[in-house]
Amino acid sequence: MEKGGRNGCGSVHISWLFPEILAMIFGYLDVKDKGRVAQVCVAWRDAAYNRLVWRGVEAKLHLRRANPSLFPSLVKRGVKRIQILSLRRSLRDVVTGLPNLESLNLSGCFNVTDIGLGHAFVQDLPTITMLNLSLCKQITDSSLGRIARYLKHLRVLELGGCSNVTSNGLLLCAWGLQKLNTLNLRSCRHISDQGLFHLAGLNPAAANGSLELEHLILQDCQKLTDQALKHISTGLTKLKSLNLSFCASITDTGLKFLAKMPNLCELDLRSCDNISDIGIGYLAEGGSWITSLDVSFCDRVGDQSLLHISQGLFHLKSLSMCACNISDDGIHKFVRTAHDVNTLNIGQCSEITDKGLIFVADHLKRLRSIDLYGCTKVTTVGLERVMQLSSLKSLNLGLWHEKQT
Repeated sequence: MEKGGRNGCGSVHISWLFPEILAMIFGYLDVKDKGRVAQVCVAWRDAAYNRLVWRGVEAKLHLRRANPSLFPSLVKRGVKRIQILSLRRSLRDVVTGLPNLESLNLSGCFNVTDIGLGHAFVQDLPTITMLNLSLCKQITDSSLGRIARYLKHLRVLELGGCSNVTSNGLLLCAWGLQKLNTLNLRSCRHISDQGLFHLAGLNPAAANGSLELEHLILQDCQKLTDQALKHISTGLTKLKSLNLSFCASITDTGLKFLAKMPNLCELDLRSCDNISDIGIGYLAEGGSWITSLDVSFCDRVGDQSLLHISQGLFHLKSLSMCACNISDDGIHKFVRTAHDVNTLNIGQCSEITDKGLIFVADHLKRLRSIDLYGCTKVTTVGLERVMQLSSLKSLNLGLWHEKQT
């Protein structure tokens, strides 16, 4: 390729492409290539700095040493979402350097502390709507106080693995984070029923509550009981998805409360050891609008639950019952009314045979995904019938062993 020739960067073929066209093309590149094309020539650099190229991009940064040009460069490109992979500088530099920051992801930054966040959050930050502090294990309720005071427009707060957060921190959230849509409290094991009481706005003298919540993750919050579910059903009426997996103290009684929630569509009860067929019956009797239900590894859930589901959960599209005590008879009862189901996970259900799969193939015509991991009584006879479903896109066999017929 000749410099300045017909194929050169400043040549005829480049001049045919307006900067706006180049920007549209560069917008399809991954983040690394967006940076590389900016180094080709002046024309490409100018096009690559167009904000359209960087719309929606999350920049992933290692903040190890001072770089005076970094933040002005991100501002010029219109980058408003960043993930910090490693942090050896003050968070205040980030907040002040990116005044229009919308999303700040600090997940896994183990050296983030209350003091560091305290230095960063010292004034209203109205543009930040997403904050991820997952696995920032030094964070305590003190930081939640700062967040509730200065990030009042926050819609997504990820606190998974922040094991020092308590119910007092949820009181602070309920006081300041009125617009919160998604809250992840996975493995925050000090969270108790009282924290959900505050979050649901049931103590208005102290806090109005985060009543706009639609997605709540309480996985592995071991202190929660059925009382927490009562608080949730009373105050968080807009909730669409609720993850209670590994919450061992939740019982069938708690599901009575959830059955009354008009907007609840997704419910995860995976490994909730005290949930049984009775609780699933409560859900079905309550006229629940649940479209996705996971009761995998609940060993007290069996064929009777499948009967309850067939008689009451008419909107169900995804069902996960891995390692549950179900059989072909239960499958037969379930599929007769489950015509909208597109996902069925029944891995490690050792009593399922070809007969059950034939029931599935005959009735679940919209099935897109099925998990048969470890279903060792299934043979090629049943598999071939299921694989004839025109809608099927995913089939997981895992530990399946072919049997001779």
